[in-house]
Amino acid sequence: MLSASRRTLRVVLLAGVIFALGCAPQAMRGGEGTDNPDMDAPALSVKLDREDINYLVADYLKHLEASRFWIGVVEKKDRPLVAIWPITNETTQHIDDQMATLLSSIETALVNTGDVRVVDRARQDALVREVGMQQGAAYNPASAQRLGKQLGVEYFFTGKISGVDEKLSGLRRIQYSLFLQVVEIETGIIEFQNEVTRSKAVKK
Repeated sequence: MLSASRRTLRVVLLAGVIFALGCAPQAMRGGEGTDNPDMDAPALSVKLDREDINYLVADYLKHLEASRFWIGVVEKKDRPLVAIWPITNETTQHIDDQMATLLSSIETALVNTGDVRVVDRARQDALVREVGMQQGAAYNPASAQRLGKQLGVEYFFTGKISGVDEKLSGLRRIQYSLFLQVVEIETGIIEFQNEVTRSKAVKK
């Protein structure tokens, strides 16, 4: 049988554990189908997040699909093979993860149109290494034509993301611009280009 002092010690230890658990960080799950469907909506920083990327890609695709170039592609019904050249980061932000997500989102959006066939980026990256090109290099017409012929693609999607970073009275704002163009490999002609913008701000 436990002594009174031991019972008291147990109660104190148990209370300490409960208190510690109550003060510990608690994980939450958010998104559709959870108790927190709007968890991703608030901005937590001036960096690009999933909401921003979704908006930028969707808005670009909306203008692309409404263009005479894309309508002509659809009317031909030959589903040309396209590839995505790495997007150049010209902002002051270190957003490597966001850039990878952006490329994947563009790839997914193009595939889901059903109007074109898209080269898998893993296959493209492997061929880049094989021909000795610099991984993630900025778009170069000569290199693009050489790689495009090896991949058998007709068009490259390429571009950059830039940002205007401003600060005033404790407020910081970055105006992001995603500029993308579609270039025909054989001729180097720009068939379509558009700029989509998104602003982020935080007050300190």
